[in-house]
Amino acid sequence: MDNQPGSNRRGFIEAAIHGMGAIITAALALPAAAYLLIPGKSRKKDAWIEAGDLAQLDAKAPEELVFRRTRVDGWKVTSEKATAWVMKISDQQVVAFSPTCTHLGCAVHWDEKNNNFLCPCHTSAFGKDGKVLSGPAPRPLDRLQAKVENGKIYLGEIEALRAGDGHLCPKQRAWTERSVPSTSASNGENA
Repeated sequence: MDNQPGSNRRGFIEAAIHGMGAIITAALALPAAAYLLIPGKSRKKDAWIEAGDLAQLDAKAPEELVFRRTRVDGWKVTSEKATAWVMKISDQQVVAFSPTCTHLGCAVHWDEKNNNFLCPCHTSAFGKDGKVLSGPAPRPLDRLQAKVENGKIYLGEIEALRAGDGHLCPKQRAWTERSVPSTSASNGENA
């Protein structure tokens, strides 16, 4: 029976089909296995970023500093432009604020005429210390960790000021925050 014409051809075609199936299975399984078994790049805990020189700051008013920040998200590494409002307190101390309004995330700017931070969209105003002066903003401006070394300004993670007591607490990153109803919202109050 094996000597019939075409039996070798049939065996070859079956082997070729099984071989292509194995190649397709490997092409799909290897990336999936790599995704599941190889850990992604871990984010550095204390990533301080050089934002500028202390000498360029004026002690009278905050300056907006523009710097590059590298963000690691799994296997994706992106470099993005970021800004912060930095104010010189002394020759070795600065305070840095996020340029984002705590109401709806609009960009705030320094209003020299009124000597405060202003959100042009919804008229929230913040003092030099970041605290709310007026407007619908629910809490003060977020602070960034800041330090001075050898005349250079280094910025770290964002810290949120709690509205009630003014204490700093680490802010959750946007990609880890979940939309969980707050206790005040469940009591019928507007958050």
